[in-house]
Amino acid sequence: MKHKLMQLIAALDRLVNYFIPPEIMADREARNRAHVFLISHILGPFIGSVVPGTIFFLDPNPGYEVAILATSIMSFWLFPFLLKARVPYNPLALVSVQNLIFCILWSCYFYGGVTSPTLAWVLTIPLLAFFYLGSSASLRIIVIGMFAVNLTIFAGFLYGYHPIKSDLPVEAMQGLGLISTIAAAAYVAMMALYYAKVQTSQGELESEMRQHMATASALRLATIEAERAAGAKAEFLAKMSHELRTPLNAVIGYSQILLEDAQDEGDAEAVSDLGKIHGAGQHLLKLVNEILDLSKIEAGRMELDLQQTVLADLLNQLILEAEPAAAKNGNTICCRIDPNIGSPLCDAAKIRNMVGQLIDNAVKFTQDGKVELVAERLPGEPVDELAVHVIDTGIGIAQEQIANLFEKFTVVDDSSTSKYGGTGLGLALSQKLCRLMGGDVLVESTVGEGSRFTVRIPLIYRENASAFVKAHEQADIHAAATLAPDFEPALQSMTVANHA
Repeated sequence: MKHKLMQLIAALDRLVNYFIPPEIMADREARNRAHVFLISHILGPFIGSVVPGTIFFLDPNPGYEVAILATSIMSFWLFPFLLKARVPYNPLALVSVQNLIFCILWSCYFYGGVTSPTLAWVLTIPLLAFFYLGSSASLRIIVIGMFAVNLTIFAGFLYGYHPIKSDLPVEAMQGLGLISTIAAAAYVAMMALYYAKVQTSQGELESEMRQHMATASALRLATIEAERAAGAKAEFLAKMSHELRTPLNAVIGYSQILLEDAQDEGDAEAVSDLGKIHGAGQHLLKLVNEILDLSKIEAGRMELDLQQTVLADLLNQLILEAEPAAAKNGNTICCRIDPNIGSPLCDAAKIRNMVGQLIDNAVKFTQDGKVELVAERLPGEPVDELAVHVIDTGIGIAQEQIANLFEKFTVVDDSSTSKYGGTGLGLALSQKLCRLMGGDVLVESTVGEGSRFTVRIPLIYRENASAFVKAHEQADIHAAATLAPDFEPALQSMTVANHA
């Protein structure tokens, strides 16, 4: 039973909401008043029609006065449709109150005058004025004025002319009074209960809003604390990296000197030991640099150093540097570079770092196979893209592991850490550097067959520098929004050179 009642209430709410225009629905207070207004006009005529129905049943000779009263009460059903048609709410509410005053005074005039059994309905007038019009003092004054004018007209007809006498017997008048009072009480109770429901819903909404505001305040405080902690972390890492770099540079430098001396003396055992020391020092320095770069990017302190760069020379140099490690693993390494790749405006150091990480990974996870670097210039609008593919025939990566591949301290699997080495920072840093330059890193891999890592970043060439400036001004592309602050000085010089 309770479930059916809840369904009925929900259906009634949907019906009410159907008649509320969007502009009223957007205002909470106006929406609450409209809800009460519509409930009164949807359900009110059912209760109010009891009065003319009783008169028609009790009056042996019902006349036009009953028909007019019934028509006025039924006309309340027009008001929801008028509201749906975007008739202004306040004038519509005032017309509704006027119609109610007319119905009440009309029934009083024809059935008993000031002693009419329908006089109790007068009490609903200030109640509905409060429900419909809210706290507007001017509208309440208008309602009081309307009632005073109607009452004056009623008194003029009642005492200036002979009122039309109803021939209802006393018992019938008493019955009409009882039914009319019950109907008026039911109507007032219905409106009061619905208004209480609206107020309760509003209170719950306000309570929920207060909770959301408290949560938002707590989140702001947590954000401030997180930013403070991130700043402290970045500062700590910067200081620690400096403190670590100083002795590491000494270790690497002196081990290099000792290694060269041992090689000159032909001391094979010392060469082997010093080579391990030197390699470990370089590996540790690389790790420190990676951690520092990641912390700078996460703290938003990483800047781009943009210069015109001969990309073919840069990529060929990376291949030459990777050849010893590739040969050690029995791999062949080669590159194919698009001759149109040219000399765009870019941060050469970060491209070197990013692509170098991918080549190192490919060499490390490939045994007796092949590693290939393919670089091409892809046409774009308004700027072209650089696509660098690092392809290997190594162990490959399972599809379920690719999603987490660029997380910090993530490696292919647990066994690869001990077998191949690595901390899982290289790919994370490569992706962050690539996104810093407005691009991204894509991965395709099959277990046991190999992997393809593709770097795609927008690049600015002399011939499209002007187009990029225009795109930047119009905020048309992601690269412009990302790189514009760093591109400004170099772009200006390139644009000037382009027009020269």
